[in-house]
Amino acid sequence: MTDEKKEVKKPAQAAKKDGAKKEPAKKDSPKKAELEALKAELEAGKAELARVSDLLLRTTAEYDNYRKRTAREKTELYTSVAAETVAKLLPVLDSIEAALASGNADAEKLRSGVELIAKQFAKSLSDAGVEEVETETFDPKLHDAVMHVDDESLPENAVAQVFRKGYKLGDTVIRPATVSVAN
Repeated sequence: MTDEKKEVKKPAQAAKKDGAKKEPAKKDSPKKAELEALKAELEAGKAELARVSDLLLRTTAEYDNYRKRTAREKTELYTSVAAETVAKLLPVLDSIEAALASGNADAEKLRSGVELIAKQFAKSLSDAGVEEVETETFDPKLHDAVMHVDDESLPENAVAQVFRKGYKLGDTVIRPATVSVAN
């Protein structure tokens, strides 16, 4: 029985002896073709990054130029519109100055001169696109009510009296009409 014991090896001892005999496994290096493929992929990635970076830089520059151009155009447009509006109002100023320089104190001539100036000024505003606010029915978007009047002859929310005319340019109210409202 002792002979049998010698031949039977314990598993732990067998593993130690077998492990000592084996050489450590060598790490396989990537194959040359795989390495070349990876290098090509890296170069393609670098080229794509450079292209996208250039595109981003150009887009940013174009946007900055667009922003500056539109700001400049906006300023030029405002100046142009303001100059056009003032040019339409200058004849009214000329008429007022001529009336003052005439030296005639005749009240009737002065009244007719002022009436002509008022018509000229109204035409200048009309040419600029300014309209008078309608004052038949009260609208809080177009009118400022400063007074309430009880008048049975007028319908509900009717404008009874206009204290100051209102004006609008398109849909924009320049100045609301100041009115008194009935009922």
